[in-house]
Amino acid sequence: MNEEQRGAVVRYWWSKAEDSLASARRELQAGSNVFAMNRVYYAAFYAVSAALLERKFQFVKHSGVRATFHREFVKTGLLDVKWGKLYDHFFEDRQEGDYVALTSFEREYVEMQLDQCVEFLATLRPLISALA
Repeated sequence: MNEEQRGAVVRYWWSKAEDSLASARRELQAGSNVFAMNRVYYAAFYAVSAALLERKFQFVKHSGVRATFHREFVKTGLLDVKWGKLYDHFFEDRQEGDYVALTSFEREYVEMQLDQCVEFLATLRPLISALA
């Protein structure tokens, strides 16, 4: 993939992150808190995928995205440790909501996670030059 193509795909993943945030808001408004949490996670996942792709990292598994996000952004000091912990928390919530029977999330909790995801994306965006 050449630089122009990579930039286009980075922008595509970022667009999916923004679309996932909008979807999370719609799911929350509809009272679908578990689905809203799923969309919160995917907003963060797509944003991290965009940031990693810009640095020429691509993955098939979520675990690879998580591990490389921590290695490239958190451990290097580009992002505060709190953002790594938040990303992990989004992942754990999504896992629970998708795979554990009878899981539910309180609306207030999902609202808080959604607000934090907005901050997460705002913090990550300046590190992606393809979005400038």
